[in-house]
Amino acid sequence: MKRNQSTVSQSIISPIRVAVLATMLGFAPMTAEAQDNSKDNNPPLNLARDGYFYVGGAPMQLDGKTVIAGQMYVEYRIPAKQTHPYPIIMVHGGTRSGANWTGTPDGREGWAQYFVRRGYAVYVVDQPGRGRSAYVPEAYGAPRLANAESAQQRYLQQAKHKLWPQAEKHNQWPGSGEIEDPASHQILASFLPEIAFPKSVAITHAAMLQLIDRIGPSIMLVHSQGGPMGWLAADARPDVIRGIIAVEPNGPPGPSIRFVGAPEWFKDGPVELPYGLTPLPITFSPPVKDPSEIKWVKEDKPDAPGLVTCWKQAEPARQLPNLQRMPIALITSEASYHATYDHCIVRFLNQAGVQPTFIKLADLGIRGNSHNMMQEKNSDDIAGVIADWLRKNNL
Repeated sequence: MKRNQSTVSQSIISPIRVAVLATMLGFAPMTAEAQDNSKDNNPPLNLARDGYFYVGGAPMQLDGKTVIAGQMYVEYRIPAKQTHPYPIIMVHGGTRSGANWTGTPDGREGWAQYFVRRGYAVYVVDQPGRGRSAYVPEAYGAPRLANAESAQQRYLQQAKHKLWPQAEKHNQWPGSGEIEDPASHQILASFLPEIAFPKSVAITHAAMLQLIDRIGPSIMLVHSQGGPMGWLAADARPDVIRGIIAVEPNGPPGPSIRFVGAPEWFKDGPVELPYGLTPLPITFSPPVKDPSEIKWVKEDKPDAPGLVTCWKQAEPARQLPNLQRMPIALITSEASYHATYDHCIVRFLNQAGVQPTFIKLADLGIRGNSHNMMQEKNSDDIAGVIADWLRKNNL
């Protein structure tokens, strides 16, 4: 006999039925281990303010009706005791949202809470077209979609797929990496359609400048596809951006890299960052009117086995004067695909007169991490490395 909706809503649903329903809907219940981890052994956050606002965007007409496109959601947490003068702006990577900074797949606090607890104001964004920054296809075009198989190859089960030499060292993901694993469900559920690269960079950059102009002197903490937002913001506001923490930012300079597994490992792809660090113009000295003016030269050999052979500027190399004005850290994990080429980003910066601190986590005894290190089991250890760098640079 078919029951009506009111009868169902009044029935008592057993824990077994909840688990079955969760599985049918594609979600996994939190494990006991995750429930324990979610406690974090941390006291309640003591905040002075907590809220959100939007920056950027403009009205546009669709079928005679007005909508907003280009806006960026900004979530902020201000500690009751703010002991550091400069807030941290956290910019997520591709197909993700600000949720990347506010929690982990095994239920622990994220880097946003970590730095708030240490006296930093934190601003977490959802880039335009992502998360709580609505996707407007008429303005942005067809979205780019993420998929579970790519995630497994790149940071859930990379040791299984072995597409680059360091992949087999990965051991910090909080789960098996299988699609039905609870931790995998958490991260896969967070995937979002995004504006195709590089259009997304231009739209986000416009909104980011409005955020920076609103909150003033700041530190940029950027990850992956969010990397160009850090370089561009610092270039446009060199007197306002006080430091950049680039966690495996977009790269490498010159031709992109395709990972093909042993024995060849790497193939050169098209140039995706024609200005070296970003697809958009950045201030060079002498100036660059067109990216074709930057001539790329491939080095004779890699620095060591398992590393990409870098491309660099032909000499004399153009300088990046605005990025020379603030401290920069570039952080690379041991097992990530970025471990194969982040040294090329550092080399490009050095050649352009920029002297970043190149932090290779394995050199500090922090081993086994992937590209998505802020959501792995030892994420707090890596946040501690960042906090130490900030302290040493009086930020």
